[in-house]
Amino acid sequence: MKKKRWKYVCVAIAAATLVSLLAVLVCNRTIKQASRGFVYSSVATVPYNEVGLLLGTVPVLQNGRTNLYFQYRIEAAATLYRAGKIKYVLVSGDNRRHDYNEPEEMKKALMAAGVPEDAIVMDYAGLRTLDSIIRTDKIFGQKRFTVISQQFHNERAVYIARRHGLEAVGFNARDVDAMAGFKTRLREGLARVKAVADILTEKQPRHLGTPVRIGH
Repeated sequence: MKKKRWKYVCVAIAAATLVSLLAVLVCNRTIKQASRGFVYSSVATVPYNEVGLLLGTVPVLQNGRTNLYFQYRIEAAATLYRAGKIKYVLVSGDNRRHDYNEPEEMKKALMAAGVPEDAIVMDYAGLRTLDSIIRTDKIFGQKRFTVISQQFHNERAVYIARRHGLEAVGFNARDVDAMAGFKTRLREGLARVKAVADILTEKQPRHLGTPVRIGH
C-alpha cells in the first residue's frame, strides 16, 4: 500500500512539474511576442518620449557588493537624458520600510550621473512592475513613455503596458553576465507567469492616490 501511495505522489509531482514548465514556456513566448518591436538597445533608434520610467532595484546586494542591475539602469537613464531622448526620469520603486528607499537611492545616483534634480520625478509606490506601469498612467498621466531596465525586464514591462492600452517602449540597460544574473533569470520565469496571470485577472496596483503632473 505504501509503495502504491508513493507511486501516486511521484506521478502527481511529475505532473505538477510538467504543468509548471509548460506555463513558464507559454508565458515567456507570450511576453516575447507582445514586446517584439517595442524594445530597443540603441540610443539612436529608440523613439523620443517625454518621460522615461526607471524601474527600481536595490543599489547594494546583501553581500555588500554593488548591484550591477542598479548601476547599469542608472547609466542607461542618464544616457537617454543626455541624448535628448527623454525630458524627465520617473523613478519608481519600493519604499515600504523606513530603512529601504529605492527611489531616493536612484535619485541620488541619477544626480551623480549628471541628471538635474528638476528632471527627476519620484514614485514611492512602485512596489511591483505592474504597479509602476499602471501608476505611470493613472497617477502621472503618461500614455506614452520609455521603460528603462534590462531587456528581460523591459519585455515584461512593455507587455504589461501594452495590454493596458499604453504606448510604452523599452530601452535596454546593459545586462549582467550569466553567472551573476542566474538567480534573477530563474525568478524572471516565474515573474512572467505572474504577469500573464495579473493581466487575465485584471490585477490593479496596491496604491494609487492623487495625480501628479509631469511637464506641461
